[in-house]
Amino acid sequence: MIRLFSHYVPQKLIFLASLEALFLVLSAYVGISIHVFGPSAALSGFEGYGPPQVAAFALGMLVVITGMGLYQPELIQDVQSVLVRLVVAFSVGYAAAYLLPYLVPSLHVAADAVAATMILALTGSVLVRVAFNKWSSLRPFKPRVLVLGTGSRVMQLADLSKRNQNHDLVGFLPSRTQPTKHYVPLPRVLPTVPGERLISMVERYAIDQIVIAVRERRGGGLPLEELLECKMKGIKIIELPTFMEREYRQVLLESINPSWMVLGDGFRQGVFRALVKRMFDLVASMALLVLTLPIMLVTALCIFLESTGSVLYRQQRVGQGGRIFTIYKLRSMKNDAESDGTPCWATANDDRTTRVGRLIRKLRIDELPQIFNVFKGEMSFIGPRPERPFFVDQLEKQIPYYALRHSVKPGITGWSQVRYPYGASVDDSIEKLQYDLYYVKNHCLFLDLMILIDTVEVVLWGKGAR
Repeated sequence: MIRLFSHYVPQKLIFLASLEALFLVLSAYVGISIHVFGPSAALSGFEGYGPPQVAAFALGMLVVITGMGLYQPELIQDVQSVLVRLVVAFSVGYAAAYLLPYLVPSLHVAADAVAATMILALTGSVLVRVAFNKWSSLRPFKPRVLVLGTGSRVMQLADLSKRNQNHDLVGFLPSRTQPTKHYVPLPRVLPTVPGERLISMVERYAIDQIVIAVRERRGGGLPLEELLECKMKGIKIIELPTFMEREYRQVLLESINPSWMVLGDGFRQGVFRALVKRMFDLVASMALLVLTLPIMLVTALCIFLESTGSVLYRQQRVGQGGRIFTIYKLRSMKNDAESDGTPCWATANDDRTTRVGRLIRKLRIDELPQIFNVFKGEMSFIGPRPERPFFVDQLEKQIPYYALRHSVKPGITGWSQVRYPYGASVDDSIEKLQYDLYYVKNHCLFLDLMILIDTVEVVLWGKGAR
């Protein structure tokens, strides 16, 4: 993993994006050459065509490809989905390249150059990804990991590692103070030889990293001398909370403690950071309002025609610092959805949802009026989703550190929204909180931009909608 502006990004995905960017640039220059030196154009050289057009094309296509979810680690191995999304991405790119010069004349490129560039770039992207799938399991891209500890702290890690493509979790080594009590499947517990030193096991299993997940560290539970010996041999040593944050982009509740949060990196707040975020909120929200106002008006008309009552739905939510505010949404449920007065979570195929409501919830159109909450400063464009006071009171009693998500402004979209499907239970709230805490710990403009782009994928492919 490489840390960019406080956010962890898998190094092999950076390598993939770099290769793809190189092919996009080469394709653009070849496409322009075909136009300039082709039979349909005079041999006038490259005048009017050059770095601005090439850079705009490469950067624009990388944004579109990212928005299609094509840099999501869990997707890149799915060949069929990748091919479908690549075709959609380059179709969108072609349409944008055709229309953009009408708005920015300086970016004009001839139609035959655009067509040739797109064909070459799509072919190049397919070849790059075929090669990437073949070579991405090489050791430099997939280090071998040994976990020191088999207690309850690693239960979730044992499950998550089955789907992880960024490292190869070789197994779990039991603590010497509790050698027989395991919370992970026995086949994943590595056999030990009495008296064998840790460095011998590291060499035998070709380990690159050791994750320390031992809770009780006194009485020999943590072999410091042996760990130091491993470190001197070039083996990386990392604590479980940091490993989970780095590899899975979430803060595992089971593994953290107050000292890790207080003394470790992150959880930074400040006037400059708040000012930058506020400026981003205003710019992004104004742009989105211009783009979506016609959609909101048409949706409001459809809601009005389908059922009686207000097209806007108002509801109390908990904001930054625990302050209560009123959130605005386009109504997607019947007027008497909570006729008994008891708040309840939405469920899959909820019968309280109207026909129009099912569509706008799937496309997230019902959330658009929250732009006005952003203008008022009650919400941010990016942040943890605001929850209702009734549920907050319950969750704060059941989930440790839940109140920490209220240290930043809630958002229209957020890290947990793009990484985890809709939550409708205490267990779901725990999972989402682990992503929210990652955001609270590491939030920055770069992460906000990544979330914004990932939100496009969530909307286009209907992930987690109810």
